[in-house]
Formats: sequence, C-alpha cells, structure tokens
Amino acid sequence: MSDRMPAEWARHARTWMAWPTSNDTFGDASELAAARAAWAAVANTIVRHEPVTMLINPGDRTDLLDPRIATVEVPLDDAWLRDSGPSFVHAADGGIRAVDWTFNGWGAQSWAKWDADRHVARRVAGLAGVPHIGSPLVQEGGGLHVDGAGTVLLTETVQLDPDRNPGWSREQVEAEVHARLGTSTAIWLPRGLTADYGEYGTRGHVDIVAAFTRPGSVVVHTQPDSGHPDHEVSQEAAEILRAATDARGRRLEVIELLAPTVTEVDGELVDYSYVNHYVANGVVVLCAFDDPRDADAARVLSLAYPGREIVLVDARDIFRFGGGVHCVTQQQPLQETR
Repeated sequence: MSDRMPAEWARHARTWMAWPTSNDTFGDASELAAARAAWAAVANTIVRHEPVTMLINPGDRTDLLDPRIATVEVPLDDAWLRDSGPSFVHAADGGIRAVDWTFNGWGAQSWAKWDADRHVARRVAGLAGVPHIGSPLVQEGGGLHVDGAGTVLLTETVQLDPDRNPGWSREQVEAEVHARLGTSTAIWLPRGLTADYGEYGTRGHVDIVAAFTRPGSVVVHTQPDSGHPDHEVSQEAAEILRAATDARGRRLEVIELLAPTVTEVDGELVDYSYVNHYVANGVVVLCAFDDPRDADAARVLSLAYPGREIVLVDARDIFRFGGGVHCVTQQQPLQETR
C-alpha cells in the first residue's frame, strides 16, 4: 500500500494559510492592506468550521484575524500557500506525511522571489509534526487536483513547462506524481485560462479550470461568450474531461460552472472562476465577485457538495493579486484511524 492524497472534501485536521507580506505582488501599502483584508475574510470564514494556522512573516501585523486563528512566524516571500506549501498525504503506515515539491516561483518568473518560500513546505511539515518527503518535480499545489480515488488532473503548461521541469517527459511527470500522491491515472488538460498567462499568472493552474467534487464527478469552468478567449479553452477542457475515464474506469460526470459575467477590470482580462473554491469541514468557501452568477454558482455547488454550507467570500482582491480562495489555502487531512 502506498501513500495517498485524500480528496479535499475528506475531513481536515486544519487549514494552513500565509499572511500577505510586502513584495512586488502586492505593490504599495494600500494594495497590501487590501490583500490582507481579503485573506483575513477567507481565514475568518474557515476558522468557524475547522482550525486555521496562519504563517506570518516576522514583524508583520495580523490584527484583522479572528483570535481563534493560530499564528506562527515563518520567513515568507509571498502568500500563496497552496503553491509553496506541502501536499499532505495519508502514509502507508496510517500516519500523515507532507510532500515537498520543488518550488521555483512558478517557473522562475521575473517578479517572483522564492529564497524563503522554497523552504515553506518543509517548515509547515515540522509545525504539523509530520515527516516530509522531497520531490525533484517542480510544481505547485494549485497545479493538481485529486479525487482521492486514484485520479489526478494536471495541465501541460505547468508540469511540462520548460522553466519548471526542463527535459521531463509526460511519462516521467506521471510516474513522480503517482509515486507521491498514490494516484494511478492522470488526466491532462492542455492549458489554463487565458488571463493566467499574464504578468502575475501561474501559466495554467488547473484549480481555476476544473475540480473534482466527488469520485467520478468534476466541475469545469465554462465561458459561454463565444467572443471570449476562454470560450474555446473551457469547451476543450470539458470535451477532454467527458471523454476521459478515471482510475476506476468510469466516464466522468462533467458539471459546467458558468463563468462570472465580469470578464475585464480596468481594461484588463481577468480569470474570475468559481471553480477556485475551497472545501473545508462542513463548508464550501466560494469565490464571490458581486456578480449575477454568484448565486447560480452557489446553487450548483450546493448540489455538488450536499450537506455543506456554501459561504460566498468576495475574492476580487485575491484575483487582483494573482489567485483565488483555493490558491491561498492548503488542507491538512485528519489522520486515519486503523
């Protein structure tokens, strides 16, 4: 029996996050303040349902946080813990382990710094009191999605990015991912949403395109406007997912999640997506955009996650800085009882 990454909807021991600190991502003091307010809104929502630990760059203030949130000082470059943090797995011996992917600033992008963040996964493992296992594969937690039953979603422009993994073949990537996550079937999407290839983008993270909601079922970002560049991107993703079979040999049920009606902010294309939600104990934290489709997305996900409360949290400022609710959170699963 190998290690296995459980699905996000499995019970959590806690959620890990990182507090925004001064850097190029957040720009001036007003932008940093906006980022902190947005991150706090997410953390303060989650802590009503499960424990939250927030990593804080030494010297930063955290007065916006609910006092129930644990804080610990850790050197940080940025605040996207889904990407710099570990992927927690159930170990073969019944414990929890933390997979420490190699992190290089989303493909060594010019604005990124990762001298501190490349050590964050190992530090989180230590704080969690679990062993960590390193991986030579350069990738981020937002670049994968698992169903907990052997299937993983990947994108070609992330794992096969020459600035991340030069010389790696698809087969080599799959072998490493399967070895670390206990998966056996990889479904590859060719690319991410168009705006994700902008200045502060990730070059194709899957967690704004598609996400499992249970084994055999996946939600996919759907852009109905034929004039939008993501119309074809989302159509192609849906077609690939409908034609794919999971690790159990089943065709996937594909649930279309309509994109918000807002597609530009200040003349710039945005990649607003309801797919980028976070599933915690008893709750789904859903990105909101003050958009007519917010309520529609909440209804779709209430059916996809029966029994969970759907809480909308304004994610416009998080997306302004390069990600969404899923990108700033990382789940630590509850240890299995044997």
